[in-house]
Amino acid sequence: MSLRILLADDHQIVRQGVRALLEKHGMQIVAECCDGREAVQLAVKHNPDVAVLDMTMPGLNGVDAARQILEQRPSTGVVLLTFQTGESQVVSALRVGIRGYVLKTQTSDDLVRALREVAARGTYLSPGISQIVVTAYLNGGEPGQDPLTSREREVLQLVAEGKTTKEVAGVLGLSAKTAESYRGRLMQKLEIHETAGLVRYAIRQGLIQAVLLLFCVGDLVFDPAFADLVGDAVDLIM
Repeated sequence: MSLRILLADDHQIVRQGVRALLEKHGMQIVAECCDGREAVQLAVKHNPDVAVLDMTMPGLNGVDAARQILEQRPSTGVVLLTFQTGESQVVSALRVGIRGYVLKTQTSDDLVRALREVAARGTYLSPGISQIVVTAYLNGGEPGQDPLTSREREVLQLVAEGKTTKEVAGVLGLSAKTAESYRGRLMQKLEIHETAGLVRYAIRQGLIQAVLLLFCVGDLVFDPAFADLVGDAVDLIM
């Protein structure tokens, strides 16, 4: 029986390429989408063998989408397909139960092997990722626990993408007062007291891409308070 795959990536050309590759290897794409929130809904609906998720997607990033998928469909394996190689991102992914971590710089065979291994209840890490994990272990260090709850991370990502408190509340099904409370709580935990600082933190944590920031802030780039922020984004892109 062919593997049933859910594919989530916010770049259509990437999805088309991955779909063609996997179908060539006899796998079935049961659903595809461009954001993490829809990926969760489709995983619950289709119960795929494996969900292939991009790390940085609008609305809900790959790690938090994986957390929600695994809570509701624990039989579904998750493979993260990403450019992200930061130690904190790798550890966060492994902590939520992601068993496949594949770099987009690897060959197509790497992804195929990962899907088959994860579908068989195994674990597959791209060679570069394995080295990061081994190095962290040998050094006796490990990134600290994320100070934010999963809900606070969702709020952080939406705020960093330029959503107002009312829009955050609408996306998450909360009252505006509750959404504002979450925002205040995460600012207090992170000791960050302005939106620009939250955006910088979200970029460093891999929740949003610096490229995406330039499109999300819109008219805000003309606000002097965001001048340094946009400069930081450009530095991260280059």
